[in-house]
Amino acid sequence: MPKVVSRSAVSASTDAQPTASSAAALRVYYCICGEFILVIDKSLSALPRRKTDDASVIRVQGTDSAPARVFKLNAVAGDAVLIEREGGHERQYRHLCPRCTLPIGYQSTPLPVKSAPFLYVFPGALTQMQGQVPQDALQPRNS
Repeated sequence: MPKVVSRSAVSASTDAQPTASSAAALRVYYCICGEFILVIDKSLSALPRRKTDDASVIRVQGTDSAPARVFKLNAVAGDAVLIEREGGHERQYRHLCPRCTLPIGYQSTPLPVKSAPFLYVFPGALTQMQGQVPQDALQPRNS
């Protein structure tokens, strides 16, 4: 048998301009139990927050003025929950962690995931470091 020898060279430049693919890096989020839950094209901390419960708002269906986010959610369907809000009630169709069934987020219409205009992620439910509890996980919230 002939001997196989391979060589490779790696070069990098600090002067290189960032490419479109490096600027559009995907962010990965995990449940507190360590299960992979979400991959998204923007950091959750950079997304708008809902005033009623401080949940991160992921735009699922785009409009002319606001494009939809690119994301993949790994969650199972939970029960629909009726929440009392000022001026009425709100029905939430919950998304749960497939491993520990922790509520991750919700939407306003019955599943599947991308059937509602928005997906809401509970504050403190997800972390970017697997096996690490996020700082805002233990803060008191309004439903």
